[in-house]
Amino acid sequence: MPLFGRRRASGPSGDTARAHGLSADPPGWDGQPRGEPGIHGIARARRWDAVVSASAPELDGESLDFVALEGGEIVVEGETADAAVRPLATAVEPLLDTPFRAEARRQEGSIWAVGASSIVVLEEAGIEGRDVELVVTREGRALHVDGRPSFAPAPAFDQAGPREGCEYVVRATRLIRDLWEVEATAL
Repeated sequence: MPLFGRRRASGPSGDTARAHGLSADPPGWDGQPRGEPGIHGIARARRWDAVVSASAPELDGESLDFVALEGGEIVVEGETADAAVRPLATAVEPLLDTPFRAEARRQEGSIWAVGASSIVVLEEAGIEGRDVELVVTREGRALHVDGRPSFAPAPAFDQAGPREGCEYVVRATRLIRDLWEVEATAL
């Protein structure tokens, strides 16, 4: 009896299998290695432009989202952040120019992991609301502020879109005062 109690299945093998047009090789395999990885599909988009760890001993909580603006200002949930957040932004700044959005998660004790991505920040005065969507198509221009139609002028948003093409959507979220985080996409 074989070592593990199983017998090999009887049938054609090696040259006999090939003579009968059978093969144990995968379909399309010609026997030549090509150094190609066995990975299929499309790789996931990169979520972060920079990932660092930093010590922030004065910072409370387990997680924190913040935006670092040019000039050193840090915004957390629509308010200017206190000095306790500064070490996290300082750790990212050698790797990524401001402005950037970051997510921080406490790892152990005062050590935090920080993932950050570059963002576009524009100044647009005269719009009341938190979220703006500007859609420009061949049919015209439509501006919505907090989901409601608006006829307010928005020159900064109007200038952000054409870089994407003749039809585009610009989405903006107020960060603080008249500063908006902006994303423009072609339609």
